[in-house]
Amino acid sequence: MRNSDNERTPLIAVIPATALSVSSGSRPYGAASHPDPDPRETTSDFVVNHLDGESGRKLPQYIAGLAVSAGALATGTFLGWTSQVEIPLVQNKEYGFPISDEEFSWIGSMANLGAAVMCLLIGVLMKMIGRKRAMLAMALPLLLGWSLIIFAKNVAMLMVGRFFVGIGGGAFCIAAPTYTAEIAQPLIRGTLGTLYQLLVTIGILFVYGIGDAVNVQMLSIICGAVVPLVIGFICFMPESPQYFIEQNRDYDASRSLMWLRGRRYDEWAEISELRAEEANIREKIKTFFQAFKQRATMRTLIISLGLMFFQQLSGINAVISYTTFILNDTNSGVLVATPVTTVIVGAIQVVVMLLTIFIVDKVGRRILLMISAIFMAISTILLAVYFQLQEDDSTQVKNLGWLPVLAVCLFIAMFSIGYGPIPWLMVGELCASNVKAYVSPLAGAFNWLLASLVTKFFIDVLDDLGIAGVFWLFSGLSLLGTVFVFFMVPETKGITLVEIQQILSGERMRRPSDQSNSTIQDNDGSDSR
Repeated sequence: MRNSDNERTPLIAVIPATALSVSSGSRPYGAASHPDPDPRETTSDFVVNHLDGESGRKLPQYIAGLAVSAGALATGTFLGWTSQVEIPLVQNKEYGFPISDEEFSWIGSMANLGAAVMCLLIGVLMKMIGRKRAMLAMALPLLLGWSLIIFAKNVAMLMVGRFFVGIGGGAFCIAAPTYTAEIAQPLIRGTLGTLYQLLVTIGILFVYGIGDAVNVQMLSIICGAVVPLVIGFICFMPESPQYFIEQNRDYDASRSLMWLRGRRYDEWAEISELRAEEANIREKIKTFFQAFKQRATMRTLIISLGLMFFQQLSGINAVISYTTFILNDTNSGVLVATPVTTVIVGAIQVVVMLLTIFIVDKVGRRILLMISAIFMAISTILLAVYFQLQEDDSTQVKNLGWLPVLAVCLFIAMFSIGYGPIPWLMVGELCASNVKAYVSPLAGAFNWLLASLVTKFFIDVLDDLGIAGVFWLFSGLSLLGTVFVFFMVPETKGITLVEIQQILSGERMRRPSDQSNSTIQDNDGSDSR
């Protein structure tokens, strides 16, 4: 709504200017000398906005979400790098110094360890200097890490370089979903949250595609060249409005929301809601120990750690890292060439992740997680049965060489539609602003540590249980993950971050009708957007 001077009419009847603190040197929105608007007209306009809840522009939010998620390309490059360089470095000694299988396993694991360490620190860094600047700061460890790898003269330089790229790339798994959850309106928050995992898979596929065309040093140079591109994208994005609210900088939060939602959007209604929730959280949570006395925080921690546990213990890293090994141990006779296998695996992940982006805000998080877990269990059951029959009598599977190929492709597709992107998305959604520095880092570090352990000890477990036993184990864990989601994970589709905290604390129960129409809650005043 606009007044005669073609300026936006402040909603003074709804949000008194005195209720909003602003940074020094700025005036509160609504403090202009224009005559007050007619209260009935103002209230009417607010209610229309209120019932809609999604009146802002979406394109700027997509641009910002895509830009910060570009950091996932850096993560994808260091994840895909390992599988492309093992033969050149270990067998061909391309760098001119010997590397044993054990040393290479540590080279691969050091990036995961670096990511785990940074996950414990990135939450504090985001709170101190902001989400945007924390991501920009990751350029330093990334560039340092790739420089050490490019010019490595011994195994130690490779290990330290991998540790630093893990620090830089791993930070984005917390920072990017947190940022996108805070800038996005409810109806597109899931879409923006899954962009991170999509770009991880694109980064992996990129490395798979060029890995056999260049030597290790050139591959590392190309991976390092991705970093300035990523940082360039992030530079032009606004800081998260939630960070400004935490710093009592309402005017800056207003400017950020105007960039993200458009100038016609009533950003002060959203700021009022965010400030109220921030004040409520600060009243309840003042220290680390107080945070974990809150029901909402404990539920968030349990759900976040549980999703990360079942994500990694589904067997995804083992399947991806040892796809060639698995298929070489069958009678399929196809897809056993490493370049072909890895590119197909990477392509499946990218295609399914694109599908997930379009459906996650329509279907919902819980149903995608359960579908993902059930079909991953079916896939690993098929692999377990195949290898069990092969162990008993190899003639029984003589004509079933296609089965493990189908099972592996189905597994990767189903992981990418649910348990791949959604755990990271939900960590960003579930964490209240004052506990992000505690819960998100714990979840991220837990995930990377599990990834490192599963990848490193897969062969040891394989020797103890046999290949059939390993896949029986993975299938059982995937089924257990389905039960966990059904009983523990709330649906967060289409509701505000404030409402999510109310659900986690038990103040508000999600009605089934909410999942199809999030605006129903507005009729009884539960959504102040």
